[in-house]
Amino acid sequence: MLTDAKLRRIQPEDGPLTDGTVSGLYFYPGKARARGKWILRYTSPATARRRDMGLGTYPEVSITDARTLALAARSQIKSGKDPIEERKLDRTPLDPAGRVPTFEEAARLAHAEIKPGFKNTKHGDQWINTLEDYVFPRIGTRPVDSLRAVDFAETLRPIWLTKPESASRVRQRCDRVMNWSAAHGHIIASPVSVIDNLLPKQPGKRERVIHHPALPWRDIPAVFQSEFVQKPPSVSRMMLELLILTATRSGEIRGMVWEELDLPRAIWTVPATRMKAKAAHRVPLLPRALALLGVLSDQRQDANQPLVFATRRGTPYSDMVMTKALRDANVPSDVEGRVATAHGFRSSFRDWASENGYARDLAERALAHTIRNETEAAYHRTDLLEQRREMMLAWERYCLGK
Repeated sequence: MLTDAKLRRIQPEDGPLTDGTVSGLYFYPGKARARGKWILRYTSPATARRRDMGLGTYPEVSITDARTLALAARSQIKSGKDPIEERKLDRTPLDPAGRVPTFEEAARLAHAEIKPGFKNTKHGDQWINTLEDYVFPRIGTRPVDSLRAVDFAETLRPIWLTKPESASRVRQRCDRVMNWSAAHGHIIASPVSVIDNLLPKQPGKRERVIHHPALPWRDIPAVFQSEFVQKPPSVSRMMLELLILTATRSGEIRGMVWEELDLPRAIWTVPATRMKAKAAHRVPLLPRALALLGVLSDQRQDANQPLVFATRRGTPYSDMVMTKALRDANVPSDVEGRVATAHGFRSSFRDWASENGYARDLAERALAHTIRNETEAAYHRTDLLEQRREMMLAWERYCLGK
């Protein structure tokens, strides 16, 4: 009797294995360890000839699922039906002729079904746009039942190493389309899962990381003096200054609303809906930040405008407003030939905190990073606000050169 433990040890060179529970159910090892395909071998009651019926690939189709499918097929055979022919009749037709859809047709139908589940329309559009850019021109017109693993491998090969992140996303979406096709009876199983065996190894996640160019922390006081203290205030400079002093993200600053600010208690509470980790984050506000917000409060002309920083149309500013300010000032970074980025100041703060002996937990909480260890997160529920206030006061003084 086959078990998951046994199949996880299966090697490509091993021979076919009989299941032992359903007559005629075999497991054929694939080209990679712990992979293979399920085959039901039977004699057709219609033609009296032996037939091999594919039931999908392992581990996508589990042992339990394979046995269930095999038992259902055996039941059909017992009643005088050929399960392969019955499966052809059961295919969901896209038109009266029961035509198998092309990959593009299947992708657009699958996309229409899953699009309501996307958080925003932009993500939904990106899903299909990547297929339009990289996949449809090569295999979009081919019926899904004619596509093999090699077709997807050759489609992804041009971007597999040069654009690994994009390639991974496109691969996942192709797999989703082919699984949709399998669910609708057009194919047995998606062939996309085995393309790793046909393509070179992609660079690891650590190799793919592209760090945001950051101003080295030791250069912060000089730049702070020249760009913020000695220059007249402007919207972009005030946004950048608050971003640096609070070690927050660009989107959190640009979307800041007056209701989030408790100026008497010197606390800014960013709601979970605006945080990357989807957890509310309290930010201690120190003298310089409070002074900036006080100026903005005095200049507020529309009491009904919730945004602290609003365009003339009453909308949040684009991320480019801070990027342009940094480019105009030619603020240097730790990446040769690149100016510093707004997000890079979080790295500057983190390096300063480490170099000045602040506890890792304190610095990570200031950056609103989540605790990855679930057990630790369950017990550590304080946000250490007052301890962080002392650290952020030291950071503000450092930025001001005091």
